[in-house]
Amino acid sequence: MPEPDSAQLAARIDALDHRIGELEDVNAIRRLHWAYGYYIDFNRPDQVADLFAQDGVVVFLSGEYVGHAGVKRLYGDWIAQRFTGGRPGPVHGLLLDHFQMQDIITVAPDRQTAKGRFRGMLFGGWHDDFQETREEGMPQQFMEAGIYENDYVREDGVWKIKRLDYMMQWQGDYEQGWAHTHAHLQPATTTFPADPIGPDRLLPASTHRPTWPYRHDVPMHFAHPRFGNRLAQDAPG
Repeated sequence: MPEPDSAQLAARIDALDHRIGELEDVNAIRRLHWAYGYYIDFNRPDQVADLFAQDGVVVFLSGEYVGHAGVKRLYGDWIAQRFTGGRPGPVHGLLLDHFQMQDIITVAPDRQTAKGRFRGMLFGGWHDDFQETREEGMPQQFMEAGIYENDYVREDGVWKIKRLDYMMQWQGDYEQGWAHTHAHLQPATTTFPADPIGPDRLLPASTHRPTWPYRHDVPMHFAHPRFGNRLAQDAPG
């Protein structure tokens, strides 16, 4: 077998260098999303906002929270009103743990953008001795799960969240179980500033998302590992 020439060696080195870069990108994005999970556990809206691009968007409960101001409103004011009595976390007696798992991350060929799919699980509730922060109508103990299909962008050389799209899949009152629960969180109907903790805009009526017991398909951004057909080909956008 003939020895590869210098051009072939250079091409091979470039390909390996690109692959190493992709793997570093995947790890950076995974770390970024895991950091997001920890920061929202403890109601740290400023740190959450720092993970987003300047024009980043969060999609939650049929609403879009836009820019760092919108991110802080959701992860600060919205969470504080419902869970912490207006205090920064962690709050004594409040459990609000978000587990981020099952990530599949796809980096674009130019390594400037990426997509990521994660599954999130939430365990929340108040200890008997610390229930003064609980909003009326919230169960004392609850569980929740959803799927993220997110967009990421490299901003000034650092990976940031461009669009975080959380699709709730179910909620369950811990005492009754998900089989006997309707979601205590309902889709947004009013935008900011009419609603001081509302989203900046609502999703179009055609993509409105009723919550549990309704379930929603979440098209996958990535190709099927065996058949190679993009499962998201029918998804809008």
